Amino acid sequence: MRAPLRCAALQLEHRFGDVEGALQRVDGLLNRAGPLDLVLLPEACLTGYVSPTGVFDLSPQAEPLDGPTAGALGALARKHQVTLVAPLIERAGRACHNSYLVHGPDGALLAHYRKRHPWFPERWATPGRLPYPELQLGERRLLLAVCFDIHFLDEEIPAALDRADLLLFPSAWVDGQAPEDTRAELLPWLARRHRLAILNANWARSRPRLPGQGGSRLVGPDGGCLGGPLGAGEEALVVTL
Repeated sequence: MRAPLRCAALQLEHRFGDVEGALQRVDGLLNRAGPLDLVLLPEACLTGYVSPTGVFDLSPQAEPLDGPTAGALGALARKHQVTLVAPLIERAGRACHNSYLVHGPDGALLAHYRKRHPWFPERWATPGRLPYPELQLGERRLLLAVCFDIHFLDEEIPAALDRADLLLFPSAWVDGQAPEDTRAELLPWLARRHRLAILNANWARSRPRLPGQGGSRLVGPDGGCLGGPLGAGEEALVVTL
């Protein structure tokens, strides 16, 4: 039997342009959650995904891979002795990317990913060309993809999905005007098809208020919900695999 893996999906409110405040709130949630092995943060949760006035351009907040936000994330991982999977709005030369960093419990950078499929309003973001990260954590194989990427995974990387035990799926989910949450069908379908669990960390109720906020969850390989879905507020979903 594999050793248990204690995970948290932090569902964070987006406060546009307040990176320092977001990092402090992450620290507070981790202090309250207790010992963890793995922590997943929502897409663009440190900078905010869209401003209260509807500005989607995150390029003014972009930083290099060795900038202060990446350094702060490594320090948080080290402080809490966790594997931390967190967003970075990354500047690389003249390009900006909707990126993710994975830091180990010693603060070292384990993986770097650039979202391959920016959503339509993300005109500021250059599509990434790095492969979807596959990581080994203890006895489990992890795979990472960001928000709109999920619509392409079954076609692009079916073998990687079959190899994985857990898909890490951070999002700033927007469901348009649909009254239902489309994740409720999409995530169980993908989980059953590839026999893997899916941990989703989504943004909490924010300004602007958009359909699809909240609802962070853990979906099991049989498509059943093993944790969550959360409401719309800011909180941590703590689960053990």
